[in-house]
Amino acid sequence: MLDTLTVREFRNLAALDLSIDAAGLAIVGDNGHGKTNLLEAVAYLRLLRSWRGARDADVVRFGAAGFHVRATLRAPARVHSAAVGFERASKKKRALLDGVEQPRLADALGALPSVCFSPADLALVAEGPGERRRFLDVALALTSSSYLQSLQTYRAALARRNATLRELQRAGRTGAEAAARVAVWEPALAEHGAQLVIARRTWAALHADPFAQLCAAIGESQPVSLAYEGDAGESDAEHVAESLRGQLESQRAQEMRRGSTLVGPHRDELQLLLGGRELRTFGSAGQQRTAAIALRMRESATVRGVLGAPPLLLLDDPFAELDTHRSAAILELLAAEGVGQVLLAVPRTEDIPAAFTRLPRRTMREGTLS
Repeated sequence: MLDTLTVREFRNLAALDLSIDAAGLAIVGDNGHGKTNLLEAVAYLRLLRSWRGARDADVVRFGAAGFHVRATLRAPARVHSAAVGFERASKKKRALLDGVEQPRLADALGALPSVCFSPADLALVAEGPGERRRFLDVALALTSSSYLQSLQTYRAALARRNATLRELQRAGRTGAEAAARVAVWEPALAEHGAQLVIARRTWAALHADPFAQLCAAIGESQPVSLAYEGDAGESDAEHVAESLRGQLESQRAQEMRRGSTLVGPHRDELQLLLGGRELRTFGSAGQQRTAAIALRMRESATVRGVLGAPPLLLLDDPFAELDTHRSAAILELLAAEGVGQVLLAVPRTEDIPAAFTRLPRRTMREGTLS
C-alpha cells in the first residue's frame, strides 16, 4: 500500500506531495484538471510507462526538463520506496528501489502493484486483438519473471527477424542465402513463443469460468465466454515450439515477400464471445464495459494470487456509462473479493459510491490538490 507519493512535472502536476491513508483517497474534481494524471503517475510505478499509451516525453509537463515520481510503501511491500524519473534531453529513464538505481528497468517492474479501472478499458473489448494481447502480457509479465524474460527475448528476436525481412524485401532478395538470414532468428521465436502460448493459454483456461460468472453477476443475461486462440494447438511447450518452428519454416517464403512475420503468439487472440458471437462486433457499449470490468477483476485476482494480498485499486470514474444496477453489482463483487487500498477519482462528490464514502477526500483543480 502507498504511504506517501511525490510527483514532479508529470503532465499538469507541477509539484504534488501526498500522505495517503491506509484505506486510500477519493479525489474529486472536474474533468481535465488532473485526476487521471495522478492515477497515471501512481500506475507508472508498476508499468514504468504510461497506461494511456503516451510516450515518456509526452507526459513531461510543458516546458519542464523531465518528470519524477516517487512513492514510499507500507509493509509488507517488497521494497520501502520506489521511484522513476525521465529526462527529456537525454531521453534517459531511471528507476530506483530503496534509493538504489536498478541496472535494468525490468528489475523495477511491478514495484507498486496496482490495477486500474477506467472508462478507457472499453478498448480491451471493442478494439482489435492487440489490446487483449497487451492485457495478457501485462498481467503475466508483472506476476511471472519467467514470462517477462520470455516476452523480452521473443520481442527482440521478432524485431530482428522483421527488420531482416524488410531489408530483404526492399532488396528483392529471395534465395537460399537470404532465407538463411531469416531462419537464424526462428529457434528463439519458437522456444520463447511456446512459453508465451502455454502461459497465456493456462491463464485463459483458469479464468474463463470466473470471467463468465462475473459477467453474469454484474447483470449480463447472455452467456459470455473467454478463450485463447492461436495457431499452435499443442498442449505442452515442447510440441508448441515444434509447431511454431514448422509454421515459421513453411511461411518463410511468403513472409519474405510480405516483409513481416505472419505466425506466432504476436498474432494470437484472447477471444471474447457474447452468445457465441464476437463481443467486440455484436455487444452493446454496456455489455462491452461489463466484460472489460470483468477482465480487470481477473487481472486483480491474478496479482492477488501472487502477492497473497489485494493490489492497490486505481478507480478512474469506473462506473461511467453503466446503469446503477450494474454499478452496484460490481461494488458487491469487489467487496466480496476483499478490497485493499483504493484511489478513486470522480467528477463530483455525489459520484462517490456508498462503499467508498469512508475514504478521505481531496479536491483536484488545475493540477493542485486541496
